[in-house]
Amino acid sequence: MIENIQFEVAKNTDIEGVLTLQDLYLVSNMTEEEKASGFVTTPFSVEQLQEVINQEGLFIAKDDNKIIAYIFAANWDYFSQWAIFNHMTPMLPELSFKDFKLTDTNTFQYGPICIDKKYREKGLINPFFEFMRVHLLKRFPVSITFINKTNIPSQKAHIEKLKWSVIGDFQFNNNNYFILGYDMSQPAIG
Repeated sequence: MIENIQFEVAKNTDIEGVLTLQDLYLVSNMTEEEKASGFVTTPFSVEQLQEVINQEGLFIAKDDNKIIAYIFAANWDYFSQWAIFNHMTPMLPELSFKDFKLTDTNTFQYGPICIDKKYREKGLINPFFEFMRVHLLKRFPVSITFINKTNIPSQKAHIEKLKWSVIGDFQFNNNNYFILGYDMSQPAIG
């Protein structure tokens, strides 16, 4: 199934497809039963998508020209428009990950990632992540993300399949999150 998938850096012409996929898996649009298979929490506007596209920080996967997955991967300045990231960024110097001294300039925020449920568990996440990793490796040695502790599918995908390291945790708005780090020099072999 994934042999026909194309990975691309998103363009403005991809915004409609990204919004369509986002709406399907946005936590506020899902039932409790649907949330059990994974969700995204941040709704992005057209303007926010245009901004991240201008930074080459939005990656998409297409099947027959239909967007079936996306990954956001942008600098902390971009993500500073949301309170949770402003809560998280000051924690970076306190976190320990390999021999890296983490800052808001040598790391970037990875995520959200969203994969259409018809394409989950089919081996898509590793080559898709690898496409993004190669694209951003020259700019950032470390990727940082956070995952809601209730989002078990995302934890399994990132910790077990992609081999991210849990490097901390925090609370925000009555939710509990793991902080994960990824050494961008390590290929995503899966």
